[in-house]
Amino acid sequence: MTADRAYRWLMTASRRQAGDGFDLHVCASVLAVAIAQAEEDGASLAATSGLDAASLGAFVAELFPDAASELTEMAGAAKPETGPEEQSVVDILLMYASGRLDFVRPLAILIARRCQEPRHLWQDLGLRDRSELSQLMQRHFPRLKARNSGDMKWKKFLYRLVCGSEGFVLCPAPVCSDCDDFASCFGAEEGVAQLSHAYREERA
Repeated sequence: MTADRAYRWLMTASRRQAGDGFDLHVCASVLAVAIAQAEEDGASLAATSGLDAASLGAFVAELFPDAASELTEMAGAAKPETGPEEQSVVDILLMYASGRLDFVRPLAILIARRCQEPRHLWQDLGLRDRSELSQLMQRHFPRLKARNSGDMKWKKFLYRLVCGSEGFVLCPAPVCSDCDDFASCFGAEEGVAQLSHAYREERA
């Protein structure tokens, strides 16, 4: 299943309620790219989302009730392996999270797992652009968003916090303005959304 098709399927299966449209869109986007990657890699959805079958089932039951059983089946029986750096990202996100733990915890796990992919984080989450990632962080991790006052790229920022918590120095420059590679942390995050076809159809 392509990411575009998975996104349309999930949104059709969603429980649309007043005020939760953005969260439905975000979760459908993240799961859609995870579903597509799982199919492409011959892996389970647990491996590409970071959520085991039980956790994924509980998470999507409220959001996408008409797809919950199929998503749980896609997750498979095996539990996903989580490395120490990925777990540190989860821990940092939860440290700064706001709202219901039964929602923000699986969301943090999804974000941390997608951080392992090579693109900009907003692309690896399947979002339309970086502004949606900023909105996501402001909505569910507001104190973390406030801490990223310089608007550093989110993967760089999260892993900078991970390295700091582990006692490592991520960058030798004393301040960012002195760095010869300033753009790698703060430059524009241009690129094409993974779900560009689905988003174009929504606007049509």
